Amino acid sequence: MTILLLRLTGPMQSWGTYSRFTVRDAGTEPSKSGVIGLLCSALGRTRDEPVDDLANLKMGVRVDREGVVNVDYHTAGGTHRKGESYGVLKATGLVSRDAVTSNRYYLADADFLIGLSGDGSLLQEAGRAIAEPVMQIYLGRKSFVPATPVHIPDGFRTESDLESALVRYPWPRLGVRVPGKRPDRLRFVIEADNSESGEIRRDQPVGAAFLHRRFLLRHVKTSFHALGDEVPMREE
Repeated sequence: MTILLLRLTGPMQSWGTYSRFTVRDAGTEPSKSGVIGLLCSALGRTRDEPVDDLANLKMGVRVDREGVVNVDYHTAGGTHRKGESYGVLKATGLVSRDAVTSNRYYLADADFLIGLSGDGSLLQEAGRAIAEPVMQIYLGRKSFVPATPVHIPDGFRTESDLESALVRYPWPRLGVRVPGKRPDRLRFVIEADNSESGEIRRDQPVGAAFLHRRFLLRHVKTSFHALGDEVPMREE
């Protein structure tokens, strides 16, 4: 089985699945819709193009460092100090001259290892695009840029299954010299068949998902593996 590994790390990330109106959520790990959107940017696909081929890839996440959930309070529209007002287009299609407020949640200082499995030729194409992206890639929001390259030089793996590839790839020794910063175990969130028990997420893109905002349900299962025993650490 061909598997492509990617690293998503940065001072701020946001992977919301129901971000509408005044509250913009942030999941505790990357959403599939967010990762597919990142691949679309790298490949140069526009919003009106279908993404079913990418959505058919199976995704897994290894949480190398759990992030801290924070929130920003935003305002848009209203009146400037000079008395000049500007409008904001609302969901109704009308322009409001009143200030629009929102609470936008994000993850601080998180680090994730992403695994994608499926069509080998598509993964090869995606891997080349991640190394030399056509458009800017970002971590959920355009202002949230990666702290390190998303591309992993040895990111193509051949394993029996997605979880094995994520378990066997060395942990990058994040904060290992800082007392209390090394976790005892890592959290894994692996996409599961509908027949398997697990959590439900509404982040499965369908068709031109990013134009029509159409996302279906998918199932994931969460597991934990011991760091150092099951998950190796990178040699210094």
